[in-house]
Amino acid sequence: MNLSLYIAKRYLFSKKSHNAINIISGISVCGVALATLALVCTLSVFNGFQELVAGLFTAFDPELKITSIDNKFFDSRDSLIIRVRELPEVEISTLSIEENAMVQYKGRQTVVTIKGVEDNFEQLTEIDSILYGYGDFILHDEIVDYGIFGVQLTSTLGTGVRPIDPIKVYAPKRGQQVNMANPTSSFQQDYLFSPGVVFAVNQEKYDATYILASLDFARRLFDYNTEVTSLELRLKDGVNTEKVQRNIQNLLGERFRVQNRYEQQSDVFRIMEIEKFISYLFLSFILLVACFNIIGSLSMLIIDKKEDVKTLRNLGADNPLIVRIFFVEGCFIALIGALIGIVAGIGLCLLQEHYGLISLGSQGGFVVDSYPVSVQIGDVVLIFFTVLVMGCLSVLYPVKYLSRRLTN
Repeated sequence: MNLSLYIAKRYLFSKKSHNAINIISGISVCGVALATLALVCTLSVFNGFQELVAGLFTAFDPELKITSIDNKFFDSRDSLIIRVRELPEVEISTLSIEENAMVQYKGRQTVVTIKGVEDNFEQLTEIDSILYGYGDFILHDEIVDYGIFGVQLTSTLGTGVRPIDPIKVYAPKRGQQVNMANPTSSFQQDYLFSPGVVFAVNQEKYDATYILASLDFARRLFDYNTEVTSLELRLKDGVNTEKVQRNIQNLLGERFRVQNRYEQQSDVFRIMEIEKFISYLFLSFILLVACFNIIGSLSMLIIDKKEDVKTLRNLGADNPLIVRIFFVEGCFIALIGALIGIVAGIGLCLLQEHYGLISLGSQGGFVVDSYPVSVQIGDVVLIFFTVLVMGCLSVLYPVKYLSRRLTN
C-alpha cells in the first residue's frame, strides 16, 4: 500500500492527543456532508419539477412534431410527408392546423388559438387524462362542430363546461386586407358547440388560449385546402425516439423541423435548466466554504503530529511525502463527507418521494401536494466529483504551506 495513503488512513481513524482535533474533524465532515446533501436534494427537486411539467405536456403535445422551416404551413400531400406517415416506427399520425382567431360568447370575446386535428388525436396523446366534465372527446358529428376549450378560457368567456348557446369564431379571410369600410366582410365566421368537457393541462399557455377542433373545421375557417401547419406523430412502444427523430430529420432534409416534446417546449425547459444550473453554482460555493473547514482540522492535526513528522524525516521522508500524507488526509475527509451527504440526500429524497414529508404549503392550490423529487444518477456522479475536486483543491496549497511552516 502507498505509504502516504497508509499513514493518512491511520491518522484519520486513530485517537488524537487532543480531543478538540477529533471534534474539529467531525465538524469538517458534517459541513461537507450537509452541503452535499443540499446539492442532492436541490437538484433532485428540480428534476422532479421538470418531470412533472413534462408529464403535463405529454397529455397535449405529440411525441414528435414536424413543422416547416421556411413557411408557416406545408402541403399534406407532399411525398416526403406521406413517406413519414408510412414509416414502420410510426404508430399514429395526425395532421394539424394551428391559427389565431377571435371567439365571442354573450358579449365576451378574446383571441385564441384554434388547433384543428384529426379524429385520432385522442389516440395520439393522453388527452383523456386531462379532460373534465360530463361529455366525451368528440370534435364533430353530422350536424355541428365541437370545440374542446381550455379550462381558463371557459372562465374568461363565462361559458361553463357546457354552454347552451354556440360560441362564435371569427378569423381573417386568407390573403385579404381588412376592409375598413365594412370590417365584418373581411372575416370568416363559424360556430362551435361544446361536447361537455374541457381540458386542463395546468399550463396557462394551453388552458387560457387553446381550443381543440376538427381539422375540417379549421380548414374551413382559415380557408386551407390541403395545407397544414404540422404533422404530429406517436411512435410504437419500445422504439428509440431519438434515433427515429434523427432518421426522420435526415429523410425530410432542411425544409422541415422535427421536434420532440422537450424541444416543442424549449423555452420552459431551458429556463428550468438555467435555474437548476444557478442553484448548483450557489450550492457549490457553499460547499467550497464548507471545504475550507478541513484546513483548520488539518492544521491542528499537523501540530498534533509534529513529533511524528520529525521521526519520519529522520527515517528519510522528504517534504513531498509529508505534504502527500496530509493532503490525502484532507481528501479522505472530503470523501467521507461526500459519501455521507450523498447517501443521506438520496435517503431523504426517497422518503419525500414515497411519503411527501415536505408539502408545498397550500392544499389543493398546486398540481401536487408535496415537492416532487427525482434522483438521477448523472447528478449524483456530478455532485460526488464536485465535492471531491473542491475538497482536494481547497486543501492543496494550505497543506503545502502549513506542513513547511509548522514542521520547521
